[in-house]
Amino acid sequence: MVRAEKTDLRREAGQRTRDGLLTAALELLAQRGQEGVTLREITDRAGANVAAVSYHFGSLKALRDSAIEHALERYLDAQILALDSLDSTSTLQELAAAFARPMMRALAAGGQDLAVMRTVARVGIDPPQGWERLAGKFEQTRRDALRVLSANLPGVDEQELIFRTRCAAGLLNWLALAPIGAELAAMPAEQIERQLVPVVAGAFHGYPAVGR
Repeated sequence: MVRAEKTDLRREAGQRTRDGLLTAALELLAQRGQEGVTLREITDRAGANVAAVSYHFGSLKALRDSAIEHALERYLDAQILALDSLDSTSTLQELAAAFARPMMRALAAGGQDLAVMRTVARVGIDPPQGWERLAGKFEQTRRDALRVLSANLPGVDEQELIFRTRCAAGLLNWLALAPIGAELAAMPAEQIERQLVPVVAGAFHGYPAVGR
């Protein structure tokens, strides 16, 4: 029993160290970019040693990738939670508001939250190997969006709706990086939503091709 308790304590301490390294790495990455962060700076901020990085991640690059992946996972979890409240009776405006909610919150918060979002968006253009484990969460957001889209746009085939969903996600990533994102970030949260939701809803709705 005593041995099991000691094992549990060591496991908890190890998890705290790992979480601390991820948090420190993400904060520094958001501030300086991937090439501006050293291993020593991360371990000093986390109150850990270099050996802990080797033990938990293997290398500085692996730690950086894991920190950004962790931030993306939190973003997807927030998006899934927002979309979960929708059903086939929801409108495209409601879908757009739920789909964009995590990004709108980051824009409204600014500072570290927005810096982290920009880091994730930038790396998401060319994701590192290993992010495949998040495929299920990407798929869930797509399914949740399609449930609402199919009900609102019955004449549009599924592949086109998936394409529109991907475009809407790309639009949100672009906003995090483009100068217009900084303009939005200067607005109150209510105005951000008022400006952004119709644009995302328009991406979902699309425009009927000539002859349809």
